Amino acid sequence: MPSTRIETRKGWLGDRRLELIEAVQRALVAHLKIPESDRSVRLLEYEADSFIGTSEKATEIEVTLFAGRSIEAKRNLYKGLVDELAAFGLAPNEIKVMLIEVPRENWGLRGMPGSEVQLGFKVEV
Repeated sequence: MPSTRIETRKGWLGDRRLELIEAVQRALVAHLKIPESDRSVRLLEYEADSFIGTSEKATEIEVTLFAGRSIEAKRNLYKGLVDELAAFGLAPNEIKVMLIEVPRENWGLRGMPGSEVQLGFKVEV
């Protein structure tokens, strides 16, 4: 059930915005072991004077997710994102990933705390 936000400068992606979103989704599925149908990824692009980064393509990915993933799963996710985004000409030093872990009881789903919802997948990977 991660909620993912990608932020970057406007313009450099051209018409490949959906491709970038799908690349991030593939990394989430592969490394956090979420179902492919669990899709909550959005892209925000900023005017050049509204985003300071290491390069024109500097990209930040913020993933808010249930607490419980192992450091190994997180390492694999970081590497998986770098691997996926290489296809867009992004160098590893142009990608910053922040994971924000939320206790399941602090996430509301279907009108209930996430801790009371059957997710259909394992969080502790």
